[in-house]
Amino acid sequence: MRYIDESLAPGETIIQRGKWPAIFWVGAWAALIVLGIAIVGIFIFVRAAIVMSTTDFAVTNKRVVIKRGWLRRRTAELAVQSVEGVSLDQSLVARLFGFGRVIVTGTGDATLVFPTMANPVAFRRAIETARAQAGQRMANQVRDGVEAALGATREEDVVAEEEDVVAEKAPPAAPRQRRTRSRRFIGLGAR
Repeated sequence: MRYIDESLAPGETIIQRGKWPAIFWVGAWAALIVLGIAIVGIFIFVRAAIVMSTTDFAVTNKRVVIKRGWLRRRTAELAVQSVEGVSLDQSLVARLFGFGRVIVTGTGDATLVFPTMANPVAFRRAIETARAQAGQRMANQVRDGVEAALGATREEDVVAEEEDVVAEKAPPAAPRQRRTRSRRFIGLGAR
């Protein structure tokens, strides 16, 4: 029971009770909603700050790397030579504001899905450039290996050619004269 009901004098009755205006309840509920949104907002902000500070991704001249986590670290790497494709996931809003996700597929089942990042087009170009440079390096290494293998054969050919040139420039050797024994020296000669 309420205080007023308990404090009524004998024969005293309540004619009208006062009520709070509805705006009070709207304001109270609005404050509660704002407080709830603020708490959720703070939670989302803290979570985003933790994810951003513990996630690292980059393209090097030899690999594509992503690292996630702080207490539980998860890394994924893909050699640039084994990259088969690079795709970009961007909505219209993401294109307008310059963010998106990059998805790298490699040989076999290897797939790296990068988190939403600023300027994903430049990141994709960096991967493609690194892949082209790695292919060029590999081609140069193969060419150098082939040249080294052929170089030994070429050196032998050059030495043989030099010997042929020296032999051509040398004066011809005098033909060997066959010595014949005449009969008179042998003592059987005819008289």
